[in-house]
Amino acid sequence: MSSKKRIRRAGSISTELVKKSREAALAAVQIFNNPQITFKSELYIVLMVVAWTYLLHAHYRRKNIDYRYFKIRKTKRIYDRTKSGAYKHWELERCLNEENCPLDIDTRNNLRFLIGIRHEIEHQMTSRIDTTLSAKFQAACLNFNRYIKSLFDEKYAIDRHLSFSLQFSAISKAQVDQLDGENLPAHISGYITDFESELSDDEYNSQAFAYRVLFVAKTANHKGQADTVIEFVKPGTELAQSVNKTYALIKETERPKLLPSQVVSTMNKEGFSRFKMSDHSDLWRAMAAKDPSKGFGVQVAKTWYWYERWLDEVRKHCNENRTKYNG
Repeated sequence: MSSKKRIRRAGSISTELVKKSREAALAAVQIFNNPQITFKSELYIVLMVVAWTYLLHAHYRRKNIDYRYFKIRKTKRIYDRTKSGAYKHWELERCLNEENCPLDIDTRNNLRFLIGIRHEIEHQMTSRIDTTLSAKFQAACLNFNRYIKSLFDEKYAIDRHLSFSLQFSAISKAQVDQLDGENLPAHISGYITDFESELSDDEYNSQAFAYRVLFVAKTANHKGQADTVIEFVKPGTELAQSVNKTYALIKETERPKLLPSQVVSTMNKEGFSRFKMSDHSDLWRAMAAKDPSKGFGVQVAKTWYWYERWLDEVRKHCNENRTKYNG
């Protein structure tokens, strides 16, 4: 095959991959926004992983980067194949690890997070993760739209085909409570804690990793004036500061968790040097603090973690028994 024909064929395959990538992303969002589907998070993750994999394959194909697995024997490439004889192409994680990967670090962190969640949910059925992980899902969608346009063409953009989902009710107190990490399955909660603890503050707070917004009820100021459901406020402005002071911000993230040793160490640093691990154990047993209904902590795998709410209880106990615990 001549070089011109190879270039044309590579371009044709690249275009086909982009189209399939776009279709998978659209399907992922449409499924997640469908109120009749309850298995939405799992389906969204699988389809978005497919979408990003095809998008990066298309990019590498166009850049003449071989994204097939192979081994070198002497000087010859021996390609890995499936049982049916097809080439084994890179999965998304391998695409992200390529030194020529075009994605920024925050986008890669977001996708590695989703890949890890997929690994967790493919081994057992799960539930209650739609709301808690939606900030990451939103970021993956916005990142995809940005990169399909920048790497290929504006005509492939998906934003003009999608709109905000409408709800039949406002967010209730019960729904807010469901955002707490204690409602997550233990294996998912443990994975999130481990993954996010490895990120720097800048990486964790990046909108490309998790897209977090604050929704505030608002009505038009004048009769006949158009009103939008969502209003974006620029960070750092006077309005943004007033909103942050007036409304509670619902963060779609895991609450900070403390090991027992960290609780004891914190009390020691606050002047209660005689407060020991045995005192802590006696206290939580006396208060039955590990009862999940009390919300003082959470079991992650085989380890119990305490929330800051429990730290407040311990601090209160130490203050009431100063003569016993002060050095």
